[in-house]
Amino acid sequence: MTDAANAAGRAGPAEHERALPGGSQQGHVTFEEERTTPLKRVQQFLHANPTAIPFIVLALSIALFSAIVGSRFFHPFNLSLVLQQVTIIAILGSAQTLIILTAGIDLSVGAIMVLSSVVMGRLAVLAGVPVPIAFMLGLLVGVGCGLLNGFLVAKVKLPPFIVTLGTWSIFGALNLWYSASQTIRQQEVAEAASFLQFTGTAFNFLGARITLGSILMLIIAAFIWYLLNRTAFGRHVHATGDDPEAAKLAGINVTGTLIAVYTLAGFICSIAAWALIGRIGAISSISGATANLDSITAVVIGGTSLFGGRGSIIGTLVGALIVGVFRNGLALAGADSLWQEFAIGLLIIVAVAIDQWIRKVSA
Repeated sequence: MTDAANAAGRAGPAEHERALPGGSQQGHVTFEEERTTPLKRVQQFLHANPTAIPFIVLALSIALFSAIVGSRFFHPFNLSLVLQQVTIIAILGSAQTLIILTAGIDLSVGAIMVLSSVVMGRLAVLAGVPVPIAFMLGLLVGVGCGLLNGFLVAKVKLPPFIVTLGTWSIFGALNLWYSASQTIRQQEVAEAASFLQFTGTAFNFLGARITLGSILMLIIAAFIWYLLNRTAFGRHVHATGDDPEAAKLAGINVTGTLIAVYTLAGFICSIAAWALIGRIGAISSISGATANLDSITAVVIGGTSLFGGRGSIIGTLVGALIVGVFRNGLALAGADSLWQEFAIGLLIIVAVAIDQWIRKVSA
């Protein structure tokens, strides 16, 4: 019986062991490698190098406006004017970059800047408060505004868009109330608090007029770059924006990170207030009307994703330059100011569309 059983066992494979008809080649599962098209390669490259797009757009915009307006665009005076216009946008863009990296947004950065400048100016010039104290109180106003935004977003769990839309109106109303809609003239500021105009001090470099405000912009950008790329806090910011739940599981204090980001952004906005006073010389409650839109535009065009977790401060600087080049180039071309706003709005839509297309790689 044993021999019979062995013979039966050698008779052939069991039913479930039989190969499919047509040979053994059909019994193997094969995976066909997906072809990478040239467009797919471009998409992957831009995903790996988010600052490539802003540099390309900047080069194209410079070429476009130099062709339209000619040599006037490259005149040292005009280039220095672009740099001065970009200074405020880039400083506010640095604050906005921190917030957008956490998948948030701050619509109140311009209002914080103007409110801080009004506090500095009215205390120092009209109230007779010593300039260093007035300056510090102006900085504290920015920090307090940022802290309020951070608390409402991180602790109360309100959407950043709704929070900052509300505080934009609140800070704007406080600004009009405290300033009484009055402008402090440049001569008055120079006589009573010349330190507030310090960032407007200029020097010549290769025929261009460079202000200390532009140097301050670069210092702030360098600080933010170091913070985001060389510290644990920077890694926490990126992780919070990429996936807050995963960040919590990794032991990151997401609430504390968000509050710190909004508070630091408020402080940077108050520094922008100092640069704003140096830029215009006077202190006005209606200055910086386009600051919110311009700062968001600079960040988005600079390659920072509105969905958080991806971006860089270098891209924001280039994005600010793009905004400045477009405004300046259109003005030199004789275009009405409404077309400048049209162009900036169009840039935002195109930048967000490109960002969503690039994000499909990670999806």
